[in-house]
Amino acid sequence: MVEPPRDFQIDRTVPIGRHPITTAFPGIESTATARRHLADASERKRLYAETQVDIVPEDVWMYVAPHALPKGMRRRWSPRVAPDADCIVIGESHLRESPALIVFLDIFHELCHVLQRRAGRELFDRKVSYVRRSTEIEAYQFALDEARRLGVDNETLREYLRVEWVTEAELEELYRTLGVAAPA
Repeated sequence: MVEPPRDFQIDRTVPIGRHPITTAFPGIESTATARRHLADASERKRLYAETQVDIVPEDVWMYVAPHALPKGMRRRWSPRVAPDADCIVIGESHLRESPALIVFLDIFHELCHVLQRRAGRELFDRKVSYVRRSTEIEAYQFALDEARRLGVDNETLREYLRVEWVTEAELEELYRTLGVAAPA
């Protein structure tokens, strides 16, 4: 598997609990990917100074903790809520065991969501299909652009996009939207 850029670090020993993002990802704010993600140095410094990660024992990937529980979420999903912070929730096993490339793509995907929310955009709009939400498309597009920059192939990109909460038809739609070649 392709590795993330050399300037991207993961501390896989960070204990369960809430920490500054730079504790789990030392130097992330100085990476070339961070500079492409947010060109303005002062805004980038603010993003990384104010964003936290919450390492949790639950079997989850990553998500931005909502400031308040979105309506209708209680039945399907019970996310951690962070009313006072920009916080990315990371499942402990994902941080400790997932390939570095996947963790790299995920953290930058979630950082896109942090910026979207700061801009006043709704991240959990249940009226729009997950694969059609502009916030998801933009976050995935940034992650996939970075993956392609590293030489990641379409098969790996398809596997990255496969999540348990979308159907096969939705997944194929996501492939088309993001320009990922369908399987042969």
